[in-house]
Amino acid sequence: MTAPDHLVPVPAWRLRPAALLRTAGITAIVLYCLAPFYWMVVSSLRRPTDQYQLSPLPRPWSGANFAAVFKPDVGFQRSLLNSLVVAGVTTVLTLLVGTVSAYALARLEFRFKGLVAGIIIATSMFPGISLIVPLLQLFSDIGWINTYQAMVVPSMSFALPLAVWTLTAFFRQLPAELEQAAMVDGCTRGQAFRKVIIPIAAPGIFTTAIITFIAAWNEFIIALSMVNEKSMQTATVAISRFTGAYRFDQPYGTQMAAGVLVTVPLVIAVLVFQRRIIAGLTAGGVK
Repeated sequence: MTAPDHLVPVPAWRLRPAALLRTAGITAIVLYCLAPFYWMVVSSLRRPTDQYQLSPLPRPWSGANFAAVFKPDVGFQRSLLNSLVVAGVTTVLTLLVGTVSAYALARLEFRFKGLVAGIIIATSMFPGISLIVPLLQLFSDIGWINTYQAMVVPSMSFALPLAVWTLTAFFRQLPAELEQAAMVDGCTRGQAFRKVIIPIAAPGIFTTAIITFIAAWNEFIIALSMVNEKSMQTATVAISRFTGAYRFDQPYGTQMAAGVLVTVPLVIAVLVFQRRIIAGLTAGGVK
């Protein structure tokens, strides 16, 4: 005996077509974003003679490309150190200047405050390539070519607007009563900022630090233009200048292996700290 039609259970997929469509869309986006990273890792583990194979997995697995990256004559270790120095110094200086600037925009009242905020956001709209020629001439005149500061200062000019706007939104959602209570207890405004506001704003500051570090680590055009000595080039520039065994073939495997070394640690860091990054980015929009 069969049950009436109105008693027959309907499959869940027929009840939730919107949910299935949303899941399929998210899956497609994730696959689209991860496919280049997957192929980079797979290509880095192929033998140099197998670089043009299209198999989804390397057969056999090989670490020859990674060994080639760390050969003494390549100097990639020095390039990684240069990238770490440039990205680290850029992040620290951006946080120091950006935190104070964002607090001033969020809390203080002064003339032309709106104009200052507009100028800050407008500077982020200039394409980097348009600033290379004047900066190159300026740094040549003052002797900054092939120095860390020639890469740090321009990187800060692009990282600061993002840092200021992110932290300004975060500071604005913090109650002003926090500083007032601290000043009633005897703190100056500067002490209230350091001892009360900074600890509470740690999620936003941490998010800004991660984004700034990634942007400075991945920067290419400035480092390529301001440095022509091999000992001062960053990892991104070093990868672009890799040569093959005979200086005529394209070293795809070596470039992929170097790309893994440069990219995967950042991906892991973002995955580990994703909750704090999302919290810092969304905290400024919640009262």
